[in-house]
Amino acid sequence: MVEYSGNRALASLRRYGAAAEAESSQEKHVCPVCRGDYKKCRLEICPYLKEARDLLRKIRASKTVFGSSPPSALVGSWGYPKVLAGPLVPPIQADTSLFDQPQKWLEIPLNDILAMRVSMIRGKKPVKVFDARKPGRLLESLQELAMARRPTDVELELEKELKISPNFLVRASPTGPSAPMMKIVVAENPSVLKPVERVVSDVDLKASEAIMELYSAGVSEQHIVRLLSMGLLGSKRWRRLVPTEWSITAVDDQLGRRLRARIKRNPWLNEVELYSHLAHFNRVTVLLLPGPWMFEVFEIWYRAGGLKAYHDAELPREPDRWPENVGGAYHALRLPILEKLDREGRQASALVIAEIYEGWIPLGVWRFREICRAAVKSPPLKFEEILETLNELFKRVEAPADLILRRSRVLEFHLRQMRLTDLLMQNTLK
Repeated sequence: MVEYSGNRALASLRRYGAAAEAESSQEKHVCPVCRGDYKKCRLEICPYLKEARDLLRKIRASKTVFGSSPPSALVGSWGYPKVLAGPLVPPIQADTSLFDQPQKWLEIPLNDILAMRVSMIRGKKPVKVFDARKPGRLLESLQELAMARRPTDVELELEKELKISPNFLVRASPTGPSAPMMKIVVAENPSVLKPVERVVSDVDLKASEAIMELYSAGVSEQHIVRLLSMGLLGSKRWRRLVPTEWSITAVDDQLGRRLRARIKRNPWLNEVELYSHLAHFNRVTVLLLPGPWMFEVFEIWYRAGGLKAYHDAELPREPDRWPENVGGAYHALRLPILEKLDREGRQASALVIAEIYEGWIPLGVWRFREICRAAVKSPPLKFEEILETLNELFKRVEAPADLILRRSRVLEFHLRQMRLTDLLMQNTLK
């Protein structure tokens, strides 16, 4: 495991049982209970989450929870436009910021991430999404918490006893036990970043502009997602609660659209570049080709000796479409590539192969974003010829070459251009 300052935080959290012990955090082992299938996860008997389970059992009978929220909150989508909203609070007082900082999770064992997330208790209350414009006391407290820049002490009063079971989501990270909430008290004055305070108070600023302004000011994507989800961004008449999973994709997409518009004015990349990074049973391989902006994703899952492949792409002069096959992972993978091209003042065509191996338990699309960022920040392999690059590409991925070559629209475009160039050169030489 890569050593970094967050390890000190993990050591502190282990004292409370909110992180798995080191000996149970080796990713070479697959849980004997669920075998990596989150639908079979049983917190009550999971051998890797004993410490988190013991911590939650201590407070299960209590209907009052007090702890340091990272800060974090969750807005569900079921029943929209009337949804369940509430804070996420681990029953400990400590620096819990790591619980909601996916940008640091690649350096942490998978079981520690899971232990931290399932230690967070979710209070929930039915709320109408349009109440964000004129919030009552409870929603106002949630919005206050969403604006906080660092862990904030929160007290929850629950209606029922907690049920010790994890809650897994498609795009967001999992949470721990939940219960209906009667009351929330933010027990201290949250510290708020000035850019956040400025954008939230501007009720004439469009949500898309607010997202870009916060991103440009260095506010983390997780914080922006929290603000959007709690109905704190956008012009006053359009503000509403946004389910957390929708907010994650909306932020990735809006940032991507802004950066895409900028990089389309840049000159093309000079060489073919190949990047790859493996973490947490996921590998992301990125192929960048000199040419106009286009983007394509293959998401490939390996399970029980077989594979399932999902595929979406965007090419020049095509209208924007929702990536109905890959979904939110598409935008999470696109953003780091656009960031890189924007930094370097270049434009390129991108092919991404995201492979998910046995042992991965769904913890959200953050891992695609962060693994892709790690990949494109590493030194690339550079090539002059696309065919030479493809030979190296298929040495690095387990995906069948014929699957990619048969279905890839980006490769089809570039190989066709290469054949046309060869034909024109032959005719010129005659």
